[in-house]
Amino acid sequence: MTRPPTAPTRYWLERPARFFPVDAVRADFPALAQTVHGRRLVWLDSAATAHKPRQVIDAVRDFYARHNSNVHRGAHTLAREATELLESARARIGAFVGAARAEEIVFVRGATEGINLVAQTCGRTRVGPGDEIVLTTLEHHANIVPWQMLCAERGARLRVVPLHDDGTVDLAAYLGLLGPRTRIVALAHTSNVLGTVLPVRAMADAAHAHGAVVVVDGAQAVPHLRVDVTALGADFYTFSGHKLCGPTGIGVLYGRTELLEELPPWQGGGSMIASVTFEHTRYAPPPQKFEAGTEHIAGAVGLGAAVDYLECIGLDAAHGHEKALVAYARRRLTDDVPGLRLLGPGDGVGVCTFVIGATDPARVADALDTAGIAVRAGHHCAQPVLRRYGLTAAVRASFAFYNTHDEVDLLVQALRTATRRL
Repeated sequence: MTRPPTAPTRYWLERPARFFPVDAVRADFPALAQTVHGRRLVWLDSAATAHKPRQVIDAVRDFYARHNSNVHRGAHTLAREATELLESARARIGAFVGAARAEEIVFVRGATEGINLVAQTCGRTRVGPGDEIVLTTLEHHANIVPWQMLCAERGARLRVVPLHDDGTVDLAAYLGLLGPRTRIVALAHTSNVLGTVLPVRAMADAAHAHGAVVVVDGAQAVPHLRVDVTALGADFYTFSGHKLCGPTGIGVLYGRTELLEELPPWQGGGSMIASVTFEHTRYAPPPQKFEAGTEHIAGAVGLGAAVDYLECIGLDAAHGHEKALVAYARRRLTDDVPGLRLLGPGDGVGVCTFVIGATDPARVADALDTAGIAVRAGHHCAQPVLRRYGLTAAVRASFAFYNTHDEVDLLVQALRTATRRL
């Protein structure tokens, strides 16, 4: 018999629902207890990757120690256990994002692979010469480059939705770009630079009215919002496990059942077939049709444990804590750091991206690192949106539910010190 991963302490039962016990939750994250340059680590780089609670670490360790086997078709006990753990994780992850069926969840390496899978299957079957793919200015490179490659191959073209100065999408312009040649609309649920939350449902409804397929990059949204892919109207929705406190190298592509059934596979090999002869191959049904070879089984088990953990600590309370934290950070950064310019809307989620005068963002990040504060500097794999603001690089402090108001104060203090020296 398999055993469930270690359950987190039920903090949320010990306090009123509005209270989020961040100090108790932080104790579940071993990495947060370390020091860097003699200072307690302040991890403000969760948009790049989130740290892992011991419950996820334990689940991955337990899989390799007790259940390690390839899945499906195995006649022995460990194969059955590994298969049970994998498919249980698929079902729990599907429920977490509102999928109608577990079979709508395809395991991939991350959001990037999920987008490429859709581009190489749905894109190749639906996009031809003169057709159009609509993106927004704030997309991550992972939601730009695969579509550029497809357009170059198929003779199609990209149409790009502009932004307002506050970082929100120009919906009137978006509606004007949709037309009879629109085949795919690919958009981020949340910007990794600005924190902008797009009105996905409204944009999806408009795209569907023109017969387009809607692909949503949810890598930055799933850690910060309660996501229901069905309610959003997404045809495909993809995200990475490592930003959701899960392992690296595992991600999810949700696809509506009827689309997954009609699409061809992307990669061929073992595990994705029903039968093979030298004359003909019959493919397995979804999701196996899109999971050629040995998948990252331990990663999927770990991601299932991450979803369990987030549900256990109280997802809505965690999101409320994050929202208050980001609002506090934006207020303090604006009021207390001379020359600092924040990007994005005031109600964005997860990130505070900024520049300080003409100071090189890399120098700012280096100065923060000496104070034990981890942020990211550069173009954040989103060069077009930075160019929209006349920039080539910026500093990004990104938050998770395990961050504290005290850490925001340390960030502000370190920035004030750095601005006097740089």
